[in-house]
Amino acid sequence: MSEEERKEITKIGVVGAGAWGTALAQLSATAGCDVTLWARESEVVTSVNERNENEMFLAGVSLEPSITATTELSDIAGMDFIFMVVPAQFVRPVLIDLKPHISENAAIVLCAKGIEQSTGKLMSDVVTEILPKSPLVVLSGPTFAREVAEGRPSAVTIASKYQRVTERLSDAIGQPTFRPYASRDVIGAEIGGALKNVFAIACGITTGRNMGDNARAALITRSLSEMVRFGEKHGAERSTMMGLCGLGDLILTCSSPQSRNMSLGIAIGEGQAVADLMKDRKTVAEGYHTSSVLARICREEGLDLPLVMAVNDILHEGKDVNRVITELLNRPFVSEI
Repeated sequence: MSEEERKEITKIGVVGAGAWGTALAQLSATAGCDVTLWARESEVVTSVNERNENEMFLAGVSLEPSITATTELSDIAGMDFIFMVVPAQFVRPVLIDLKPHISENAAIVLCAKGIEQSTGKLMSDVVTEILPKSPLVVLSGPTFAREVAEGRPSAVTIASKYQRVTERLSDAIGQPTFRPYASRDVIGAEIGGALKNVFAIACGITTGRNMGDNARAALITRSLSEMVRFGEKHGAERSTMMGLCGLGDLILTCSSPQSRNMSLGIAIGEGQAVADLMKDRKTVAEGYHTSSVLARICREEGLDLPLVMAVNDILHEGKDVNRVITELLNRPFVSEI
């Protein structure tokens, strides 16, 4: 792509100013894009515009002064790419509100990871339902927001049926420290990003229970098996599950308390009540919501995903953690595949 073409692709709107949305705004701005960041909270807008910092969700990270924050969705009009970074359960209502303000040529870059509870739909299905003519891209991979915002090396999957759109986006935001890898498997990229959050809660529980590194390694491996099983059932490619947005994201999210989902699991494993934890949390642990809809899908489709069901039993059925762990450990021995 020529420099002249690149200059035409500089307008990026980021919808959602949590830690990840703020990090993507910072990434895009350092790549030379013209960035508008939409936030629901007026205090976030003030913090970004006046102090070049999102003190509520990404404190301590200095943001590019060129980033403009706003509470008005109408300010997203005219963007080339619109990053959807609101929590998964809010994607539908925000898209409905956003629809009158964007052109059909604007590509939607889906960064929310989860499954809609009310319908069981993937986020890509929700986007297509509301904006059927908008090109869709899924951006997913092993990324902690703070590290991306600080410019530390990271890599992601950018999945789309529109090769030209994928290339344009990669050229617009790709940098030596942020490497996008193209894929056409939209479903696989979404499923990897959604399921890993549930498994991260499970890994957190084992950490909180001090069950050891062996248990966590086994759990990650069996989680990957369940991810592949669910993915292939729903049209994903196995190779995608083995890539950045599958195995890569799974390893990262299951290995560090920086993960909101793993930190939730750790607290549960240490004996804190689920209801109290969810009431007090400022940021969203997507795996909490995804686990219930996943369990429902597994029951409806006859899928055997014991880890998914175990997490759902703890989070939504009120089962005792020790009882669930004992039941898992006493399952019949089976082949590894």
